[in-house]
Parts: sequence; C-alpha cells; structure tokens
Amino acid sequence: MAGTAGTPGTPRVLRAMNDRAALDLLLEHGPLSRTRIGKLTGLSKPTASQLLARLEAAGLVLAGGTTEGRPGPGAQLYEVNPAAAYAAGIDVTPGRVLAAVADVTGRTVGRFELPTPGRRAAAPVVQQVTDALDGAVKAAGLARDDVHRLVIGTPGAFDPGTGRLRYASHLPGWHSPTLLDELAAALPMPVEYENDVNLAAVAEQRLGAARGHEDFVLLWNQEGLGAALVLGGRLHRGWTGGAGEVGFLPVPGAPLVRKVSRTGSGGFQELAGSQALPGLARELGVTDVPSGPYTEVAAALVARAAQAGSDDDPHRRLLQTYATRLATGLASLVSVLDPELVVLSGTSLTAGGEALRDLVRDELEELAASRPRLAVGDVTEHPVLRGALESALATTRDEVFDTSR
Repeated sequence: MAGTAGTPGTPRVLRAMNDRAALDLLLEHGPLSRTRIGKLTGLSKPTASQLLARLEAAGLVLAGGTTEGRPGPGAQLYEVNPAAAYAAGIDVTPGRVLAAVADVTGRTVGRFELPTPGRRAAAPVVQQVTDALDGAVKAAGLARDDVHRLVIGTPGAFDPGTGRLRYASHLPGWHSPTLLDELAAALPMPVEYENDVNLAAVAEQRLGAARGHEDFVLLWNQEGLGAALVLGGRLHRGWTGGAGEVGFLPVPGAPLVRKVSRTGSGGFQELAGSQALPGLARELGVTDVPSGPYTEVAAALVARAAQAGSDDDPHRRLLQTYATRLATGLASLVSVLDPELVVLSGTSLTAGGEALRDLVRDELEELAASRPRLAVGDVTEHPVLRGALESALATTRDEVFDTSR
C-alpha cells in the first residue's frame, strides 16, 4: 500500500533516507549550515530547511552557533544532538572490567574501571558487569536506563549452541551456561557479546589504520595472542565464534600442544605470545629484564628493542627474533586469506612501532607468497573498549536515526 513505512520509493522512506544522510554528514563533519547540507546531499534549500526542521522537532539535531568570517549575518549551524541516545561498552580481562558510555556522536562521557581480584575474592560476574556499568553511567551523570545498548568484549567467544564461553579458560567466572540469561535479566538494555580482538578490529576499521579497507587481518598480542578476520567488510567469526583464535595454531619452532582446549594455549602462543618475551630476552643476553606483569614487561622490552641500533645489541636480536616468530604464524593466515592489509595491534606489537613492523614485513615476504601491506594499529588507547562503543553506537544510530517509523 502506498505511503506506508518501509515501502521503497514512498515519500516517507525517501525522507527517512535524506534524514539519515544528513545525520551521517553532521556526524562526519560536525556543525553544518543549511546551505552546506543542501550541497552535500543534493537537496534544494527548501527541502533542506524542511529536513532540518523535522530533525530538530524529533530531538535529533540542535541549532547551535553561526558561521563566521564572511560578510553579512552568519548562517545558522546545526549539529547532532549528543543527548539523542547513549551507548555503552565493556572490556573484560582477568584483572579488571573497564566500562564506558558514549553519546550518540561518539564522544565518551563516562568511564569506570573495576579491578577484579583473584578467583576467591571476585564478586559474581553479573555484579562485576553491573557495578562497572553503573560506575561509568554515574561518571556520565546518567542513569542505567539512559543507555540504549551495551556491547561486552571478552576473550574467546560464546558458543551459539550452548551459550558457554569458549577459548577463554583464563577468565574466571564467565563459563556458566546460564550467564547470558542472568545478564539479560539484570540489564535493562539489549546486550551484545563480541570477542575482544574482533572489537579491536572494529575500532581500527572505523577509526584507525584499517579505514577504507574491506579485507584485512588484525594480529593482536597483549594478554593473549589472537587475530580478527575482516572479509568483505564484515567480521568472520566462524561456526563457533572461534575464527581468529590463532594462539592455538601449531607452528614450526614450538612443540605441539595437545588438548589445547584444556591447556588454553597452543604453539603460536608459546612461540610469540607476550608471556614468552621475558624468557626469550634472557636467552638472547638481555640482562635488564624488568619485573612486573608479563604484558607490561613484554611491551617495555619491545619498546626498548625498537630503539636499539646495533645488530650486536641483544635488544636488537630480541626484536629480530620476535619478528621472525610473529611472521611464522602470520604466514599461515596470509597464505590462506591473502588479505590486503595486516594490522599489528595490542601493546606487545604497537610498542615496536615501525621498526618491528618492517622486520615482520621482511620476514613475511620470505615466508608467504602474497605480500600484504603491514600497518601498526592507530587506536592504542583501550582499543577493545573503543571497538565495543563503536559497535554499540552503530546499532543505536540505526535505530534512533530511523525516522521512517
């Protein structure tokens, strides 16, 4: 029937398409005048005026300041109303739960970190999640009901058949088959769950080194070693969500690890994971290996090695050996997927910067037939959390910006 919402080509649907185009332009460019919106969308001045009046009445845009620097009175500027909706993200590791809330423009308005002590002292997972979310919501000056959607990033992946978290035996308390139901009952907003490395890839694709790329691999090395696979612009998760769990990958140079689901590790993790770097450094003659959590030690060692100049320096030998080990596992991914781009992310990779990237690239050219471009990740501040927010915001905008209903 003509004129109903959802019928292609009807005035309501066409208006909604123009509305969304204008909102996306405002998100991308910031405040714009009616004339500028008309030029960017191809709409006439009267139609652009009607569009802005409609969006302002719906609470989706605000009239802000005026243009400056031109003769005559300034033109009215319009911007997306930041309070039109809020989305939240949570990044879970064995040591803490980090939560943040962003307004619909993507600006982070509240953040909270909840330390999670050892297994015996830790609160139940549902309480950890709600406490962390409430902390971020309070920091934003909001209430829990103000959050439109939540995305939670964890190591591993929830099996779609059983609801159990797989590939993450090191995350205590998260393996109950009823956990997802309990979280759904405790939280008033829709909740999505995603692998942490996949969310780092979302952040790089939306904001960082992978912008404009439809096919790329993100290699992650921090608490664990993993990968995210983006094919045709979409994350490839696999049948059970385990695509990219390359820490379990058998590789030359490391003993075969059997029953990897029980041990929680595999050959590539043992060869090039962050926990292997302190011991490797000592083997190569590095005498000033710092103490502390292995992720911090690994990043410090790699950063120091990236500054070493002489080939005789044990730090330089560490960087070269590390690059060879990374390329050994990457060669399998590159040979099968032939990606356009490989992004190196996680503190144990980004700490090496261009020096490590160049060594990995040179080694990969010797080990794989195809030669993808390698880049160091640009999103270095909480990339998993940023990816969770970007994922939650994408769905939130699709819902809130839909004016066809």
